[in-house]
Amino acid sequence: MPSVRDLDPFFKPKSVAVIGATPSSGKIGNIIIENLFSDGYQGRIFFVNPNYKEILGMTCYRSVLDCPEIPEMAIIVVPAKLVAGVMEEVGKKGTRAVTIISAGFSETDAEGKERERVVLEIAQRNGIRIVGPNSLGIISPHARLNASFARASPLAGHIAFFSQSGAFCTAAIEYSLGEMLGFSAFVSSGNKADIEDADLVTYFANDPKTKCIVAYMEATRKGQELFQALDKASRKKPIVILKAGRSRKGARAASSHTGALAGSDASFDAAFKQTGVYRAKTMFDLFDAAQALANQPPLTDDGIAIVTNAGGMGVVATDYAEEIGIELADLSKETVEALAKVCPPTWSWGNPIDIIGDADTARFAGVLEIIGRAPEVKGILVIAARQAATNLYELAKWIAITSKLSGKPTVACFPGIEDPESERFLDSRGVPAMPVPERAITALHALHVRGKYLKKKGLLR
Repeated sequence: MPSVRDLDPFFKPKSVAVIGATPSSGKIGNIIIENLFSDGYQGRIFFVNPNYKEILGMTCYRSVLDCPEIPEMAIIVVPAKLVAGVMEEVGKKGTRAVTIISAGFSETDAEGKERERVVLEIAQRNGIRIVGPNSLGIISPHARLNASFARASPLAGHIAFFSQSGAFCTAAIEYSLGEMLGFSAFVSSGNKADIEDADLVTYFANDPKTKCIVAYMEATRKGQELFQALDKASRKKPIVILKAGRSRKGARAASSHTGALAGSDASFDAAFKQTGVYRAKTMFDLFDAAQALANQPPLTDDGIAIVTNAGGMGVVATDYAEEIGIELADLSKETVEALAKVCPPTWSWGNPIDIIGDADTARFAGVLEIIGRAPEVKGILVIAARQAATNLYELAKWIAITSKLSGKPTVACFPGIEDPESERFLDSRGVPAMPVPERAITALHALHVRGKYLKKKGLLR
């Protein structure tokens, strides 16, 4: 298992060599160059391709051996049959971190599997760590490093994400930009010939910029190592995994996609439950849970309060909470009496707390102040449908204030509303804002699972 330092060259290299660099627009070797420069990477960049003497006015070297210094990371973008020879040169040069973008290995056929075996043997002989092959690449937003051929770069933040599927990575990046999610790292692990899920989990568990570890996973060759890594890492940081291949046909599709057996889904499920991993079943689950876990405290006890100006939305949230195992708080007599003083007589007189459709910011604020202090309330969901009296931006401020002053996990839901200003405000304060009640409840559920795990392990501060 690698130490933090072993994988540092992948995420904060002082220099990078693009082997297979090309001036031809649209080619992967050119897209990677564009991404390195457009994201503002501050390290040294070396181009390697025997077919060119210069690219973008910069020297292009025939071999990595000709580079004037040892690149800390090499990105290989050459045909699969040439990768072994390139790896030998990388080993001689002294580079110890390699991302292999090239496809045509164990994900294809017997010949591809043999190619991968040879490449791995060269790497092990030379002390080289490999991400890939068949990888989209690596993005390290805090280092302004986009060593990938993704079309966009994610925002910098505190979620470390890795995925076997490069296409899932690109979809996740596009989605995250709309949701204002920020990342400490983005890794397309590809075939995982060398660096496996366990390695990445261990690395990110010790990475100070990472607050939550998130993964899309199809298969693993090293189940026991992964279990041990998850068990250790979960004690430090929350982990969310979308494990595909739950169905028989899905498992078969996963095996054909990655070249590795998907394994027993029941085994993965048991391992995740034992190690406190939150298992997502959809892409929404994955990132809703991640956003909450990266920014909100765990929900340590049963008892959430749902505050809403839309009764129907409150019912939907209540139904879903019961369905997935979150209990609503029984409001004390003192809390109900306090609420009655700031709400009209037609409010719900219970939880969910329906404060009626004409609720203005002052009414929301009064209610939030009361439940923020109520000892029986352990977590808060605020649902605000747009009505004539609703000022979402002002309400967003009060939601953020309640979250900070109460110290209770807090999630917002603006049903069906696009209000970038209010959502950005809440995001900047670490409060997840969801477009439907079910997703807001999922975020609280992830915090609830995390709280129960920490309590069970005696790790609550």
